[in-house]
Amino acid sequence: MSHSQNTLPTGVLASQQIEALVASGAIAAPALVPGQVQPASLDLRLGSVAYRVRASFLPGAGRTLEDRLAEFEMHRIDLTQGAVLEKGAVYLVPLQERVALPVGVSAVANAKSSTGRLDLLTRTVTDGGTEFDRIPGGYDGPLYAEICPRSFSVLVRPGMRLNQIRFRVGEAMLSDDALRNLHAASPLVDGTPVIDDGLGFSVDLTPGPQNLVGWRAKPHTGVIDLDRLGHYSPDDFWEAIRTDQRRIILDPGAFYILVSREAVSIPPTHAAEMAPYLAMVGEFRVHYAGFFDPGFGHGTPARGVLEVRCHEAPFVLEDGQIVGRLVYETMSETPAQLYGQGIASNYQGQGLKLSKHFAAP
Repeated sequence: MSHSQNTLPTGVLASQQIEALVASGAIAAPALVPGQVQPASLDLRLGSVAYRVRASFLPGAGRTLEDRLAEFEMHRIDLTQGAVLEKGAVYLVPLQERVALPVGVSAVANAKSSTGRLDLLTRTVTDGGTEFDRIPGGYDGPLYAEICPRSFSVLVRPGMRLNQIRFRVGEAMLSDDALRNLHAASPLVDGTPVIDDGLGFSVDLTPGPQNLVGWRAKPHTGVIDLDRLGHYSPDDFWEAIRTDQRRIILDPGAFYILVSREAVSIPPTHAAEMAPYLAMVGEFRVHYAGFFDPGFGHGTPARGVLEVRCHEAPFVLEDGQIVGRLVYETMSETPAQLYGQGIASNYQGQGLKLSKHFAAP
């Protein structure tokens, strides 16, 4: 398998380029399943074993994850018949995909939307890794998912897709000036954009039907089988947040599903990633699932669902408060398949919405 210098144009790799990486052996995996290749990312599949570990850790430069596992492993769990990953515990699961990236092709991983909306902290770890979710150009080795269920225990099986990986060549991030030009050519939000180190977006706490503005995870619930879609009653797992005040108080340690005020559009020539807003705000974090695909909201602007966790102190969140930013990147090629067109995109044209495992409230 060669680590030849790539000759691809700068930018985030599109679906057809990802398929070419698979064909060349740069991504090694059992036969891909339909829908696994997304417009600008590849879904990663769980393998057949999970290691319960004492704590989250990174292997560190020059060390393999397998070498370090002996220090932290508590027990291993066979996933082949399905197994429960317990809320509050940390697990490592070898993924079915491994990579031998060409020099110059790096990758970044992220939780899928449905994973983030279940407060399932899922990060990708590599051998020699010194950061989560970052895979340097030229990396040749296995991939692992670290899974820490924060709000709900979940039932998982091999082949489930909790996280996804995006490949890129060079630096493709748009400067604020480039972002303004893109907005002028193809509006990225309805209304006036707030552009400062990316496209700012704010929280919508305008009362909806019955004053509903969001959902908060209940502390003691049953297990969610990740294969069961539209199955669970929201009331068994979530408390509706209602207010006519256009503000809510976030409880430390609690997890919320809220929605952005802005409807966002991602042109087919670009991809975007949600980033936390400012460390200085410090009291909460937004986003576990950060990838927005080319074509998301394009033609049917869609609002961003916000996954919010409050930290040390109760915090008043007010309607219109800036809570995050979208960083846009150029695509290396326009994807053959766009988000929401023909592919089963669960969240196209969305508003405030729980993950696909829940029946409509």
